[in-house]
Amino acid sequence: MPPPGPPQGSFSPQMSNMGSRNITMDFTKGIATEVRYLLQEIGKLRDERRQLQAEISELMSVRSKFSPNGEYQPEWRLPVPAIEAPPPEALPAPPEPMPHAKPGWRVVHKRPERKARTVPKAITGPPAPAAPALPEPPKPEAPAWTQWRPNPLLAPTSMAPTPTPMSPPPRGGLFGPSTPPPK
Repeated sequence: MPPPGPPQGSFSPQMSNMGSRNITMDFTKGIATEVRYLLQEIGKLRDERRQLQAEISELMSVRSKFSPNGEYQPEWRLPVPAIEAPPPEALPAPPEPMPHAKPGWRVVHKRPERKARTVPKAITGPPAPAAPALPEPPKPEAPAWTQWRPNPLLAPTSMAPTPTPMSPPPRGGLFGPSTPPPK
């Protein structure tokens, strides 16, 4: 009789975890070494770029020292234009005094209360449409589908507008009548 527990054989859950863990570790190590190589290569490229930029700036400075005739002038510098003093101008007239600005504080006047309308406006709808004209009689020699005409009695018409309900009267609150606003 075999002992109780997991079946003996080539597969066990503990062994599969160890195997997958080893594969994951190997994969991680491989990626880490590749990243390290790539970072070293990026560093080399950055150094080469700096060196090339320095050489380009040196070549441009040498080129700027050549005159248009092609002669080399090692101590050449940009010509400094002679700065002349501007002619003395008459002093500008003193500016006119500025008008005083209104202060920031404003007085707000309260609007007088409007009187409530006692008679609401009458709501009028669009004018009633004219009676539909009778359709012409069908032609007997025409095909059946061309003889069809919609029934004028079933045509949609605009409905008369319903009056809007008045707002309900004010009601008392849960704890009695509401407090009037401050005056």
